[in-house]
Amino acid sequence: MSATAPDRPEPAPQRVALATIAREWGRIGCIGFGGPPAHIALLRRLCVDDRAWMSEPDFEDGIAACNLLPGPASTQLAIFCAWRLRGPAGAVLGGLCFIVPGLIVILGLASVFLAARPPGWIEGLAEGAGAAVPAVAVAAAAGLLPGSWRRAGPRRAARIRWGGYLLVGGLASATIGPWLVLVLASCGLIEVALTARPPADRALAVWPWPALGLDGLRRGGLRMGIIATAGPAAAGLVALAWEAFKVGALSYGGGFVIIPLMQHDAVTTYHWMTATQFLGAVALGQVTPGPVVLTVAVVGYAAAGIGGGLLAVAVAFAPSFVFVLGGGRYFDRLRANPRVQAFLAGAGPASIGAIAGAALPLGLALAHLWQLGVLALAAAWLLALRRGVVGAIVGGAVLGVVAFLAGAPLAA
Repeated sequence: MSATAPDRPEPAPQRVALATIAREWGRIGCIGFGGPPAHIALLRRLCVDDRAWMSEPDFEDGIAACNLLPGPASTQLAIFCAWRLRGPAGAVLGGLCFIVPGLIVILGLASVFLAARPPGWIEGLAEGAGAAVPAVAVAAAAGLLPGSWRRAGPRRAARIRWGGYLLVGGLASATIGPWLVLVLASCGLIEVALTARPPADRALAVWPWPALGLDGLRRGGLRMGIIATAGPAAAGLVALAWEAFKVGALSYGGGFVIIPLMQHDAVTTYHWMTATQFLGAVALGQVTPGPVVLTVAVVGYAAAGIGGGLLAVAVAFAPSFVFVLGGGRYFDRLRANPRVQAFLAGAGPASIGAIAGAALPLGLALAHLWQLGVLALAAAWLLALRRGVVGAIVGGAVLGVVAFLAGAPLAA
């Protein structure tokens, strides 16, 4: 153990009652509309401002460390804060209470939106909301660009590589969706090879996730393929679990990375849903409370009903619990690890490019001329006026209902 990078102290297990954690984290799970920025603000107000359970530096360190991890960062922050207050039991309880309210809402909505014959106004609502999604992807990528650019630093070579990773991620997302995880990992590993120096403390000399490497990912995909030969039902569930695992353990750049990671497989490879339904699934993830990654529940529902939705959510969020419970005490050292920083310097811009690149296939999925008008209005709302995502999605949904009432064509 390094003397210069001590482990984070163990959380005080009796500091906050489990009932209090259940109540407060459940409340945030119910009112947490607006994605990660809203979740972070609510957690900060609760843990730092109102209750003084955590200091501002401790909370900021938690944000920084969670942003270094793959998967949904705001969910990991919610789990981390609960871990700091009541240990493993608090982490599990707080994380579940943060996730479950949104899960209930989104599964209920999925059962309506994915019904065999939904009412016409529901179809209009879904197609209007979905038409705003390509603009949401572009806006999400644009919001991530400044921080990623600053991380690249002032050196010209680093900035050139940053631009290359961004471009590669965008092209991969728009053209070879099923292989996107390999592209993101490759960008991170290239940056590690070019820039990282081994740390003095060998305990974290190699970060376990990028160390998996391309060969490990290929072996994992091969094993999934072998298991899939067991039968159609097993193949479907294994494929669904793999899609959810990619989102929860192999994605970088926040919840929006779910769009390019899942779109091609959900629509084209496995035919779980149509392109229009996938747009609606992404929209549901934006307007419901809780983590944006709950979109996986809609994809899981389309693949295998309620059981598929629950399986997808369990697999997608399990890594977040494992990362915090198993590595929370090492978060300080994780932030200081040069290999981690180098990997994120490569995978980060590639993920941002992937989010932006997803706008192309999402836009091509729009089937009607009136949806292009909704898309243009959503783009103006998000990019020109710099207003919120929820407003864009809800506004698109309202316009979709208006289009239905006016007799505009809808998906067959």
